[in-house]
Amino acid sequence: MRVVVTGATGFVGRQLVPLLADAGAELLLVGRQPQRIAQLFPGLAVCGYDAIKRQGAGFDLLVHLAVVNNDADEPAETFFEVNVRQLLEVAGSARRAGIGRFVNVSSVHALDPGNAGPYAQSKREAARLLADMEGIETQTVYLPAVYGDRWSGALSFLNRLPRWLARPAFRLLAALKPTVHVSRLAAFLIEPAVQREEETVLSDGQGRNLTYRVLRRAIDLGFVAAVTVLLGWAMLLVWVLVRIQSSGPGIFAQKRVGRNGEVFTCYKFRTMKTGTVQAGTHEVSGEAITDIGRFLRRTKLDELPQVWNILRNEMSLVGPRPCLPVQRQLVEARRRRGVLKLKPGITGLAQVNDIDMSDPERLARWDARYGALQSLLLDLRIILATARGRGRGDRTAG
Repeated sequence: MRVVVTGATGFVGRQLVPLLADAGAELLLVGRQPQRIAQLFPGLAVCGYDAIKRQGAGFDLLVHLAVVNNDADEPAETFFEVNVRQLLEVAGSARRAGIGRFVNVSSVHALDPGNAGPYAQSKREAARLLADMEGIETQTVYLPAVYGDRWSGALSFLNRLPRWLARPAFRLLAALKPTVHVSRLAAFLIEPAVQREEETVLSDGQGRNLTYRVLRRAIDLGFVAAVTVLLGWAMLLVWVLVRIQSSGPGIFAQKRVGRNGEVFTCYKFRTMKTGTVQAGTHEVSGEAITDIGRFLRRTKLDELPQVWNILRNEMSLVGPRPCLPVQRQLVEARRRRGVLKLKPGITGLAQVNDIDMSDPERLARWDARYGALQSLLLDLRIILATARGRGRGDRTAG
């Protein structure tokens, strides 16, 4: 594989280039100071930006790392000059050189619509314009805190600690916020079987982080205990009111698709009339919802019986909302993106952003984003957003 890399002198570039070289890639390193690049990477081909069309002809991929980072003390104009205009110029040069694929590397800061900083705004604008470019395959890859043999940025203090202390400290910090080892980026770039989408978030995930798993389970069990002790009387009252208002059981039991695609029984207070068709909420008429059901769904009190599912470790407080087995399109979209590896939750990132099951592909993309960004701080943000009333849940058909 023949790969052009811009911004190779930055932290990510210095970690990434040796991995690509070790994997057998032929490299061309591009920057404003080719001599400095040559000193850092002796033996590798280098050139300036104006030579990409000539020296990059026939290469397979251009990885764009050159950027003004979010911690740079620069005016907004500089961010847009480098992160937008220069990026588009480099992409245009890659297209003219016949390079087939262009990968723009960004930070997950740009995924937060509430982040109005010049870095996030410029990177969002660059990704939007890049997606509209024709004549070359383009893709934006979003990374959380990147590390390799060393740590950088807010994690750089770990380099000064002894290894026996630095590693457990890093696992704790990685439980709080997502991280990614640079080798994952290298593998993503050179692995031909990787599914390519316009937006991809790479991270280590939390599957192997014992610290995260233990703390998350403790939070779940704490929630179960709090609901049982503080709201047990309210749950009993809701059950009585549901039974009084309409015929049928107070608790609604329904089969849902859980972790690894396994089907489990999910429990909720019944909000719809008995005999309503088993389908996604967006496919059910609003007339099927009872009067008290509207209140329960609006306040999310209908979800409280799922503390039993949390106690059984079938669900968590935060995670992708479990769907019905008959929602095959959503199940398949989640399977393709690895979402089914996650434990489903009572609330989730998609839900607090008003994304329901009516658009399976979009929902699966947001669920995959949550899986990549999963961390204790993100979980806390989702819990607080849910408590403040964000997200209206699945809407009915009418």
